[in-house]
Amino acid sequence: MSEESDLFKKMDTTKKLYIKTQSPEEAKEKEIPHIVRLPVGAAPEYNELTSIQQMGWRVFGKMVTNKNKVDLEFEDMMSKSHMRIRPEEYLAYVYMMTFIVAIVSVIVGVIVGPVLFGMMGVGIVMQLIVLIGIAGFIPFMTFTVMKGSPGGKAKRISRDIEKRLPSAMSFISAMASADVNIDVIFKELARQPIYGEIRAEAEWITRDTELLGIDILSAIKKATTRTPSKKFQDFMQGVITTSTSGGQLKPYFLIKAEEYEKDSKLDMKARMETLGLLAETFVTVVVAFPLFLVVILAIMAIVGGNASGTMMILYLVVLLMIPLAQFGFIFIIWNSEKESAT
Repeated sequence: MSEESDLFKKMDTTKKLYIKTQSPEEAKEKEIPHIVRLPVGAAPEYNELTSIQQMGWRVFGKMVTNKNKVDLEFEDMMSKSHMRIRPEEYLAYVYMMTFIVAIVSVIVGVIVGPVLFGMMGVGIVMQLIVLIGIAGFIPFMTFTVMKGSPGGKAKRISRDIEKRLPSAMSFISAMASADVNIDVIFKELARQPIYGEIRAEAEWITRDTELLGIDILSAIKKATTRTPSKKFQDFMQGVITTSTSGGQLKPYFLIKAEEYEKDSKLDMKARMETLGLLAETFVTVVVAFPLFLVVILAIMAIVGGNASGTMMILYLVVLLMIPLAQFGFIFIIWNSEKESAT
């Protein structure tokens, strides 16, 4: 018993001598390996389900969990879309919304359908066929659109990342040229709102290193499985490979910045060619073709015998086809320019 007490005393004395040889800051870091300083009043954020999501989880939660309805591809899309909800909960919400839409479509079809079909003189058998088709089509489209929503969001995030990647790489290469560590580079990148979704990816990496205590390479490796952008994933995989193989990151960042700048110029050139093709198509389809069609229909109305039918077609072309075609081209150009600006 006395030997054990002497041993503990020696260990305690050795520990005190070791701590005294260190500076106060080093001793504090030794006692608490990872210190995270948060702003005053900072509190964690909790994601709560909406009332419909809670209802869907109560009704369809067991069915989704027991039958293992969540496949790996859907779970991967949920992770890459950065939706803060579990895949099982979201799938139960999709089932709930499909069920509600199915009930509403059946009720509306039963109430409104006979009135409209009666005014149109449609038979009962055809009414049932149309109502069953509508009652099945609308819920099917609801389920398809809602289940594909994470994939669509992931694609939007990927497009935003790849459009902002050349400018972000210029920022990263400039920081690396000043001999800044890779974890500090991502931390500073997370503070720049102009980089959009790249900033969000950097925030995830900084969260893993600052709050969870994960080393920077492991955090970047996790980010490669989380990001929806293939180009950004290849860039981070290159960072891991260069670091683990003993290479230097500064030349790698400079090479990648130059590569992405060239890709950006090629994408801009392809976009300009697409806009030129759309402009030529607009002149042919919306300007020249309706003009010739109106002239031909006007001549047919004068020469032909069925003037009323020809005039009806002419009204449809002038009042319906031309405005819809113009608005269609305007929407396509506006959407493409909006995506390129984000």
